[in-house]
Amino acid sequence: MTRARHGERERWAAFAVCLCAAGLAVLDIAKVNVAVPAIQSSLGAGPMAVQLIVAGYVLAFGVALVPFGRAGDLHSRRAMFVVGLVVFGVASVACAFAANTEMLVAARLLEGVGAGAMMPQALGLIRQLFTGAALGRAFGVYGAMIGLTLAIAPPLGGLLVGLGGEAWGWRLVFLMNVPPTLALIGLALVLLPAVRARPRVRVDLDPLGVALLALATLTLMAPFILTTGSASDDPRRWLLLGAAALAGLAFALWERGYARRGRTPVVDIALFRDRGFRNGVLISLVYYAGSPAALLLTTLYFQLGLGASAPIAGLAILPFAVAYTATAWWSGRATHRWGRRLVIGGLALAVAGWLLAALVPLLLPAEAVLWALPCVLVVAGAGAGAVAAPNQTLTLTNVPITMGGLAGSISQVAQRLGAAVGIAVVTAVFYGTIAADSPFAGAGTAYRHGYREAMFATLAIFLVALVIAVFDERWRRRNGVRPVAH
Repeated sequence: MTRARHGERERWAAFAVCLCAAGLAVLDIAKVNVAVPAIQSSLGAGPMAVQLIVAGYVLAFGVALVPFGRAGDLHSRRAMFVVGLVVFGVASVACAFAANTEMLVAARLLEGVGAGAMMPQALGLIRQLFTGAALGRAFGVYGAMIGLTLAIAPPLGGLLVGLGGEAWGWRLVFLMNVPPTLALIGLALVLLPAVRARPRVRVDLDPLGVALLALATLTLMAPFILTTGSASDDPRRWLLLGAAALAGLAFALWERGYARRGRTPVVDIALFRDRGFRNGVLISLVYYAGSPAALLLTTLYFQLGLGASAPIAGLAILPFAVAYTATAWWSGRATHRWGRRLVIGGLALAVAGWLLAALVPLLLPAEAVLWALPCVLVVAGAGAGAVAAPNQTLTLTNVPITMGGLAGSISQVAQRLGAAVGIAVVTAVFYGTIAADSPFAGAGTAYRHGYREAMFATLAIFLVALVIAVFDERWRRRNGVRPVAH
């Protein structure tokens, strides 16, 4: 009994390290959103630079996930976890001392690589440590941790920007990553299991497959990131979508042939034969194209459209995050009973919340929007929390433990790819509407219209995710698929 309790303590200690690392990676998305206006003012960053600073991190994050997830499965998840933390910490220092926009963008890309190296190890270890209903509870805690991160990040970012001022505040946002990174490196070396889930396997990282996957991801994201909504956007950027399709086809053909030759491809196509996994990844892709973009839009509108300070803008997001944390905790524990129906309900609630958020600036005067918008974000946050944890659990529940890192990284790639494309598209609508309205309306009206149009774009994205979830639930009912096996 004593030995069992000791093993249980070790498992939860390792789980806590994974949670903190995942929270740190997400923290750097949410808190940097609040610092964007200060970065614009300090370094003179334009709309394209803003997209690269925000979406570039997500882009590099997504590209790094699969190869590092595969490396963790084949070698040591603990080793890859520590490598990711080291890269993340070094890049954070580089971001803090960037002398110009170009240096900041390059450092953000490196920071994203570090996050992409550690995140699949965290998810793979969680899948290794827990099974059945316990996995759902673990991802409920995971979702609550992400919600807590979302709660802390905007006020923390706003506070640091306020303390450091225009020139140094945004730099403090990056420097604050260093102490927790150093602490996590030490804890990981002591607490994470050193053995991998599959001790005897051919070491094969499939370098050409990795390169083709990276090329397909980059060429898919690039035209959206390069879209600012201004007349100066080069229309030839959309030709990159054709290159992305060709790279994706080449990747699929290479992976199939690679597996036939008895090698280990970077993405095992067999994973996608499981319909639950496939639908879960698709829901992640679409949903995360809307959610991070909606939060960024709201933060920008508070500061640029309503003239709120960075600390006030950060606090305005707090109700969303608190509601997210509460429902993520509850929904993770209820996934084994309700399954995909939780995701459907969460998506419907998120649609209702963000619709209210889009309407508030149109129906109320500016001074009332400052308090009314945070109130309706409670509804959106409650919906978001009921989507994230259950969908993550349903996506990974039937995946073999030996492929946990790879499957988790594919799920995260979908999230990061969706977020990068969604942020690029929605911010392009936002800035494009402002540019079109500015000659004919005041700044307040232009920003209000920009927020409205961009928010309606995110609502269309959420509705697509809702339709996919409904079809998945219908399939599960017809085939008698249980939500999560005990």
